[in-house]
Amino acid sequence: MTARQALDRETRASVGSPEPIIRRRRPAFLAPIAIFVALAVALAYGLTRDPREIPSALIGEPVPEFSLPPVPRYGPGLSSADLKGEVSLVNVFASWCTACRYEHPLFMRLKEEGVVPIHGLNYKDAPEDAAAWLDELGAPYTRTGADRDGRVAIEWGVYGVPETFVIDQEGRIAFKQVGPVTAEVLETEILPLVRELRR
Repeated sequence: MTARQALDRETRASVGSPEPIIRRRRPAFLAPIAIFVALAVALAYGLTRDPREIPSALIGEPVPEFSLPPVPRYGPGLSSADLKGEVSLVNVFASWCTACRYEHPLFMRLKEEGVVPIHGLNYKDAPEDAAAWLDELGAPYTRTGADRDGRVAIEWGVYGVPETFVIDQEGRIAFKQVGPVTAEVLETEILPLVRELRR
C-alpha cells in the first residue's frame, strides 16, 4: 500500500463515508417541506369551507340562563325563561353593525306576516343608540335584551354580529346562523326548521 492510499484510508476512517452524512441530514431537510405541505393542505381545506358554517357546541342545548333589561322604549326585556313555550328566533344585533341593516328588512317582513316571534339581543351597544336605530329602521322584535358588556352573547357562543338562533319550544338552540340572514337562508333553512319544530 502506498503512502497516498494509506492517507486516503485514514481520512475516510476519521471523516466517515459521505453516505451516512447524507442519511443523517435527510430527515432535517425534509421536515420543513412536510410542515409546508401540511399547512398548505389545511389552508386549502379552510378555503373550501363556508365561513358562516361555524359549528356551535350549544346546538341541541338549552339556552344559557340570563336576564337582560330592554332597549329603552322597546321592552319588555329578555330572559331565558321567555324563550320557552314557542318556537322563536333570537337575533343578535347592534346599531354599529353594517351587516345588520341588510337582514333587517327580512325580519320586518316576518313580523308583518306574523311568521315567527323574533327577539333582539342588542350586543355591546349604547342603549340610546340601539333605540335610535330601531326608531329609524323599525322594530321587528317581540322582546329586546340590552347586553351592554357582551357577557350574555359570549355565553351564547356569539362570534360577532349579526347572528341569529332558532329556539325550539323547550328553550333549546336548534340552529345558528353566523352573519346576516339572507332570503335564501331564510327560505331554505330557517323557515323549514321552524315549521318542523312546530309539529
